[in-house]
Amino acid sequence: MTLRPSKGRRTCCVQSESSAGSCPALHVAALTPATKVLHFCHITNLTGQIFPVRRICDEARGRGIRTIVDGAHAFAHFPYTLDDLGCDYYGTSLHKWLLAPIGTGFLYVRRENIQSLWPLTPAPEKHTGDIRKFEEIGTHPAANHNAIAEALGFHEGIGIERKAARLRYLRDRWATRLQQSSRIRIHTNLDPAHSCAIGTVQITGIPAPKVVDRLWERWRIIATPIVHAEYEGVRVTPNVYTTLEEIDTFAAAMEEMVAKGAH
Repeated sequence: MTLRPSKGRRTCCVQSESSAGSCPALHVAALTPATKVLHFCHITNLTGQIFPVRRICDEARGRGIRTIVDGAHAFAHFPYTLDDLGCDYYGTSLHKWLLAPIGTGFLYVRRENIQSLWPLTPAPEKHTGDIRKFEEIGTHPAANHNAIAEALGFHEGIGIERKAARLRYLRDRWATRLQQSSRIRIHTNLDPAHSCAIGTVQITGIPAPKVVDRLWERWRIIATPIVHAEYEGVRVTPNVYTTLEEIDTFAAAMEEMVAKGAH
């Protein structure tokens, strides 16, 4: 994006849908003979929609287009393997769902693309074709890097299948309850094939930032306001440490605001 003015590049945004089946068609429709790169999320941070990465990447690869997948909210959130992706580049954060320290993450680069990709920090020439050249980030504390192993051990002790099932259970517990109200809109597709822990909910008539402020001031609940050109709502992201009591407190808080407002 920052290189666009000086290099003559332009970007084209693709509208997403809550149906994974329609996503590949939408992405393909936006491709042109001039398209060089397709960049999209594995799971969007806005509504928690999971995209069919492999199908989209296969379509792009058949047209000679490189794919960059933003997996910030995907790793350690729901099950998938490298073979499920088929992308050229994949990056994720490890502090979100793996619970590793802030500032940790991982980068995948398809082997044939490593040599031509520059690292942000100069690396020895012998590492030109080595993925480890991207580990050169200057002086930094070893603690963050070393703590990843502890987070992975905790994650593997639970198991990704069990973890994803629990996260969906927590999400569905509040979503199923709240969607009974005519003033509540759930902007997340609750089908397990389309989403996992993340859910975005709206109280019609009350701005999302105001709902978020009230959740914190009255109940000390942290949520994220999502204000998009097409919709808005409150993003809720329970994790494995979230209790049923906390989920029920959130649902009750939303019901109270539906009844009395967010004053």
